[in-house]
This record gives sequence, structure tokens and C-alpha cells, in this order.
Amino acid sequence: MKAEDLRTKSVDELNQQLRELLEEQFKIRMQHGAGQLVNTSGMRRVRKEIARVKTILGQHRDADQPTATAIGETA
Repeated sequence: MKAEDLRTKSVDELNQQLRELLEEQFKIRMQHGAGQLVNTSGMRRVRKEIARVKTILGQHRDADQPTATAIGETA
């Protein structure tokens, strides 16, 4: 999924997507450990998608927080 698509989603949708990706990552790790993993590129894909979702969530969190002002500065 592209970052542009993720930016249009709400925080709740992003959290749900993150949970699904973490579950998929767990399943892939278990397959790898059992020697049943056929497509090893799935590990890298899921890891990158998790990073994208976490990045967008961080941007949402930073946008919601008020910016800090310097001491003595009035808003």
C-alpha cells in the first residue's frame, strides 16, 4: 500500500491495519521457523508496510500536538 493511500485513512483505520500487518508478520516468521516459507520476499514487504503505517501514525500524532513555544514567547 502506498503512503498516499495511508494518509487518507483515520487513526483507527491505521491502527487496525497495523494490527493486521503485525499478525501477518508473525505468521510469516512462524512459517520461516518451521521451514515452510516459500516466498521470502513477503518478510521484507510486510516489514516495510509496518514502517509506513507507523510513520503515518507518528505524523498524525505530531500534527495533533500543539507546537512548543520558546520561553518568553507569547502565542
